Amino acid sequence: MDFEALHSANFKLLDDTVSDWTSMLTKLQSLKKDAHDGLQGKALKADWAGDNAVIGREFIGKTAGEFGDALTQATSIRDIMLDTRDELKTQQRLLKDAVERGRGKNLTVTASGGGFTVRENPDKKAPNGQSDVDGLRDELQGILNTATEIDSSAATSLKALVDLVDHGFSDAVYKDRDSAANAVKEADRLAALAKKKPEDLTPADFDALNAGLGKYSGDPIFSEHFATTLGPKGTLDFWAGLNDPHLAYKVGRERVEQYDDLQKNLSLTLATATQADTPDMSRWKYDMVNMADQPLSKNSTTFGAQVMSNLMRWGNFDDQFLKDYGTKLIDTEKKMSDNGRHMPIGWQHMGMDPLLNRTGTDSGSDPMTGFLKALANSPDAATDFFNADFVTKDEDHDFEEDADGNGKNEKRELSNFDYLFEERDWPQDRDSKGEDSIEGRNNLAQALEAATTGHPAGELPTANTPPHNADQAKLMESLVKSISDDNKRLTEHSYMSDSVGQIASEYLPDINRATTDTNPSADATPTEKEARERIEKLFPVAGTEAVMDHREVSRFLLTVGQNPEGYAAVEVRQKEYMANLMDYHLNPDLPADQRYSDNKQLLVGEIAHASGEVSGTLNVGRQEAVAGPAEESDKKYEQSVAQWKNGISGGIGMGIGVGTSFIASPVVGAAVGGVATTVSGSVLEAVFTDAEGHAKEDAGAKMGEHWENGLDNNIKYTQAAAAEAAKAHHLADADDIAEWARTGARDGYQHGGDFSGRVAPELQTDI
Repeated sequence: MDFEALHSANFKLLDDTVSDWTSMLTKLQSLKKDAHDGLQGKALKADWAGDNAVIGREFIGKTAGEFGDALTQATSIRDIMLDTRDELKTQQRLLKDAVERGRGKNLTVTASGGGFTVRENPDKKAPNGQSDVDGLRDELQGILNTATEIDSSAATSLKALVDLVDHGFSDAVYKDRDSAANAVKEADRLAALAKKKPEDLTPADFDALNAGLGKYSGDPIFSEHFATTLGPKGTLDFWAGLNDPHLAYKVGRERVEQYDDLQKNLSLTLATATQADTPDMSRWKYDMVNMADQPLSKNSTTFGAQVMSNLMRWGNFDDQFLKDYGTKLIDTEKKMSDNGRHMPIGWQHMGMDPLLNRTGTDSGSDPMTGFLKALANSPDAATDFFNADFVTKDEDHDFEEDADGNGKNEKRELSNFDYLFEERDWPQDRDSKGEDSIEGRNNLAQALEAATTGHPAGELPTANTPPHNADQAKLMESLVKSISDDNKRLTEHSYMSDSVGQIASEYLPDINRATTDTNPSADATPTEKEARERIEKLFPVAGTEAVMDHREVSRFLLTVGQNPEGYAAVEVRQKEYMANLMDYHLNPDLPADQRYSDNKQLLVGEIAHASGEVSGTLNVGRQEAVAGPAEESDKKYEQSVAQWKNGISGGIGMGIGVGTSFIASPVVGAAVGGVATTVSGSVLEAVFTDAEGHAKEDAGAKMGEHWENGLDNNIKYTQAAAAEAAKAHHLADADDIAEWARTGARDGYQHGGDFSGRVAPELQTDI
């Protein structure tokens, strides 16, 4: 910065700019409130259905979110400018004070050509002569250097902040210039360490990288600058080199036990970086995708995808990057497996191969494992990936089917879901304990959970989770049919059942519709269409319905019921869903066009019957597990149900259909985990109390007794839901309503058991 520019600077324009931005924040705060409470609030309460519910509500939600991001970005810009102005004013004051002190020592400072000159007065010398001249010169230059750094770093920070996104606004938060400037400096410092040769890395270098990435992994400016400075090739070389014991022997001896921490922190950093839309980051993503099918070097057998996929297990990666990467990964897999004819040989871990994954769950040689974990955190990308083609009918492959039943097999097309869930020959792998690794298929289940539900795996839906769209519903239909066709796809990998159970729990409206056997097709008769329209009112579905066959749904539920966690997810949510349906339909204020029937006996009986059938079908699966080779204990089932108490507490309820408006009626005294005060809360309280009690018993009930206990409990919970709903809406015929619920629950539960034996005779048990 020029001496004269700082010495004579007039900060009024900068003062006015800061003031204008501050005023803008007030306006944006008001707009954010209007968007959230008005625009988004009304959208969430609106009784929309079909594509309008999915596309319209999601668009409004994103638009409302943009107002929040606009406020965040404007606040960061204002704070950086405010901090920069104040710091420059401080440097100006220090500069003038120094000049004035020099004058007292008989020194004159003169501006010249952007710089300055310090001289002793000709008529009176400085007390310490040239020493005073040099001292003042150095002090002034130091002030100018500081001011230059402030000005330069502010410009860099503001440009980096604005460049993070091409469209819309960034949600990055920076409270002052220093925080943004330090992010850039730290990124440069740590990238330089990561660029060192593996053999030159020291434990101190490792510690600095691990701590720095851990601290800044969520910082957009840092992450983008670190990734682009290191570069895509540098990123791959760093992680591969670190895991080569012949190269990184110095750091490996002392820090190998912390490699998993660094892997996580690096993954989180790269995930944040991919969200940036800067030209450099766009190039980074493009180049990284193109390196996926390339060896790291001429003499290497490790492919880029094998390294990068292990750096994708944590964080939310950019959807488009995941889509492009997934396409490249599938293309590479097809080449290595001859279009699925055999195991992709390049992904098989061999004895001398490096351990690219340090979590202990698997070696990291199969890049599909880490990539599927990334999809589990990115629902939209996951949905797109699973619905994409693996092979078409026109390609050279061995997958055939008799689609039209003419006795002749023809080539079939496979989606990525079909291939991965049904056909893939997974490479053999082991975990750190020497046991067969389950990580690949487990990550597959989690990715399917995200792809079908619209939210990251392991989470529950929120009020902002959009209703299911057509692609999600299509995938759900494929999942149900696949498990129904061959239940070993799940039973032989039961660890996948927690995710599959969660998926089923979020499609209960669709599942309950399927149990009615009404015809949803366009060629239905007028009578069938009328019956279908009434069922659609009984079990409202926001968004796109997953249309499923009754028999396939029953076989699917039977299979899910054979695992305690899968069983618990569906059973608990079905009880909640049933209770909310009672509350919804027994409300006298429900608009006429939303009513299933004015005949309350028919209404309550239908809800109770459908819910009872789901529970009865699940219970047959449970009995199969308890009596089968695995001998799963009843106690474990009760424990799994009881554990849902913590999951439900404080979370969003099922409502009557994900995304469908529903205001629960309060019930005095009902509470789940001290939170819920609804009809469903009263029912779930009883469910959890019973489960906690049974979980403490030494042994489970005998088979026949268990079936009867399940029937009794189903009736009890359904009656309670109907009675509480009648009470909440002050209905005079509460006793009759409870009796109708009892009859429907009993018949539905028994029908579930009987129907299960017909659709799956191999699971027929003595009940």
